[in-house]
Amino acid sequence: MASTVLGRRLGGELLLMREARGLRQGSAAEVLTASVSKVAKMERGLVPMREPDIRALCDLYGQRDGDFVSRLLALAQTDRERRRARGWWDGSHSVSLAEYIALEDVALRLRAWQTSLVPGLFQTADYVRALAVSDLSWDELDRIEHIVESRARRQQRLSGDHPLRVHAIVWEAALRQLVGGRDVMAAQLGHLVETARRENVTLQVLPYSAGGHPCIGGPFNILSFAEDDALDVVHMDGLHSTVWAESAEESAHYGTLFARMAQVSLSPSESEQYIEVLAKEMSD
Repeated sequence: MASTVLGRRLGGELLLMREARGLRQGSAAEVLTASVSKVAKMERGLVPMREPDIRALCDLYGQRDGDFVSRLLALAQTDRERRRARGWWDGSHSVSLAEYIALEDVALRLRAWQTSLVPGLFQTADYVRALAVSDLSWDELDRIEHIVESRARRQQRLSGDHPLRVHAIVWEAALRQLVGGRDVMAAQLGHLVETARRENVTLQVLPYSAGGHPCIGGPFNILSFAEDDALDVVHMDGLHSTVWAESAEESAHYGTLFARMAQVSLSPSESEQYIEVLAKEMSD
């Protein structure tokens, strides 16, 4: 069975916990009444994981944080659903996007750099429709509305008891592109300002005046799932391919790039003022 991004994420967490306790795979195999080979496959994300196995391993590794264990269980459930090609994201997205949505659904924090579009979690329904219409592969009304509904479900992560923490940096070009026309963009910009005022959202604008910058090559997302020092997953989605960066070195590299981008961008308050002015220009 092939590994999945979700499976590797979960397996990596189990591996880190085992090594932190100084235990060998044989100890985990004994607790699970399984083979060492199965434990190795679990840690490499090659097999779906059951709830009893995860709980047993967390007990063995001394993991008593209920929220952390719950996140692992949620991740495992999403991975199982993804492997069975089920879940609300299935059927309307590419495999790569489906994997990203599944990860976003259980992430704790998202850092997003966007060059040409308003980040998906911040998009209005009319903006989503305009994007869908412009994509020649989406030419049926019911399919377009399904995209709108799916995007709305993703945006539920911004609220609730444990909302996703988002820090987004958006290039000025994405805010000036007239997706759907001036009225649609004016409403979209107004929505951006409202969203930026959420306690769990930080929004910055990179203006043209910033000139050259470290991330001129393209957009990316950094997803975090556990403690601040846990390994992050970086997602870069292009026109024809998707790249996942999951090594410690790559994760740290993109984290550094994002921090540098934040330094050269407008502050959150300056960004809010800038977007308000731009929205007024769109409305006039």
